[in-house]
Amino acid sequence: MPPPPSGSPALDIVLFDIDDTLYSTTVFSERARRAAIRAMIERGLLVEEEEGMTELGEVVAEFSSNYGNHFERLLDRLGPERYPKRNPAVLVAAGVVAYHSTKRDGLEMLPDVQSVLLRLYSARVRLGVVSAGLHVKQAEKLVRLDAVQYFDPTAIFFTDQMGISKPNPKLFLKACKAAGVPPARALYVGDRPTHDVAPAAAAGLKTVLYTGASGKYCGKDVDVRPDHAMADMRELVPTLRHTYSLDV
Repeated sequence: MPPPPSGSPALDIVLFDIDDTLYSTTVFSERARRAAIRAMIERGLLVEEEEGMTELGEVVAEFSSNYGNHFERLLDRLGPERYPKRNPAVLVAAGVVAYHSTKRDGLEMLPDVQSVLLRLYSARVRLGVVSAGLHVKQAEKLVRLDAVQYFDPTAIFFTDQMGISKPNPKLFLKACKAAGVPPARALYVGDRPTHDVAPAAAAGLKTVLYTGASGKYCGKDVDVRPDHAMADMRELVPTLRHTYSLDV
């Protein structure tokens, strides 16, 4: 494809990841898990808070974040001697309620991200989402973050609806096809070199590695480098203006 004429936009869409991109998954998860452990301790679980956090973190790592019974497995690991004369269902319920209360009250978009989404939306830049995870769970995050309004409803893609997950480049090819956009005219913003930058680049998209939410994946070995790297999402605006000729 020949380059666009000087001054004409070189992108048709900007796609975003959700976790550790629109909000800090790392910070939120630590806060919500700690609230759950404290609630379980209050209901009779005999464990020090930090031990509980460590064990729960291992449960999540071993069974995946989308597993539905983290607190049950936590009690299995600790053993019934840690909750004598207590019904484990009550302890589990206490953890679930505390976790979801934190999710209700504490899930917030990062300030730099929110200002950029508003700026791009106001400038009529087409925005979309490509996110890995269970579709209802990921969609819930968009709703709780009050972010749905910024994205083209025909350009919101979740891996378990696509039949392809990260880091398969086919995910990005399929998303671009569904959005009616050539991959070369799409830019993807994500936080993981191996699961965001590398597969998106392999599919032909331009890429941004965003480290402002956690940066925990920085330093991971990956053959493909991002086209752009930024710790503050507000850097995206001049990048789109000067590199891709978008009127933002």
